[in-house]
Amino acid sequence: MTDFSKNEFLPHIAYDSVIFGFSGKSLKILLMRYRNTDLYALPGGFVGQDEDLQAAVERGIEERTGLQSVFLEQFHTFGAAQRHDAAAMQQILEGNGFSLTKFAWMLKRFISISYYALLHIENVTLRPDTLCDSIDWYSLDELPPLMMDHAEIVHMALRTLRNNLDRKLVGVELLPEKFTMRELQEVYEAILGTPLRRTTFQRKMLSLELLERHEKRFTGQAHKAPYLYSFKRQ
Repeated sequence: MTDFSKNEFLPHIAYDSVIFGFSGKSLKILLMRYRNTDLYALPGGFVGQDEDLQAAVERGIEERTGLQSVFLEQFHTFGAAQRHDAAAMQQILEGNGFSLTKFAWMLKRFISISYYALLHIENVTLRPDTLCDSIDWYSLDELPPLMMDHAEIVHMALRTLRNNLDRKLVGVELLPEKFTMRELQEVYEAILGTPLRRTTFQRKMLSLELLERHEKRFTGQAHKAPYLYSFKRQ
């Protein structure tokens, strides 16, 4: 876990990660609750003096999920003056028994560089960080109130994710290596938040020439066995 006892981080620079996970039917995001407070936030952190930004974000994700080498993309920098909330950070520090004098640097204004990540929920081992007593998945329509501008960060991350659906092949990170067309459609529907016509969706996906068809999936049931697909790798 990150050690906040040493002031070894870049001043006024932070990152926040919108970590998306697909549960099979719905899209969820990872949220933390700070210890001895009612404050919910996205997983975030600070960048070491001698640490690459990307490495810091990857470190934070690994600490909270146990996963390495996940799909990760930077999508926006949030730097509005009003995102500074020293009172909330003071509540977090006091709730964890931290000295306000020693950790005064954490009360100052921070510009946040935001990323979104895509994970298989079943592969994740959730671990709260130093300042939190819980970390869990939340459905997009059941999010608790988030501190500062984190709701805005989530909104922009979701919009970016939707815009990148075809171009970035995000489904490759939310599905098994081989999947049915129906499973792929369920990912799209969860991300877009709307049902899609099966025939129209299948025709569109095949026209993009992004999928490779494999053997059928036989389950022993009476219905027609569906073909399995995978994304073509560049």
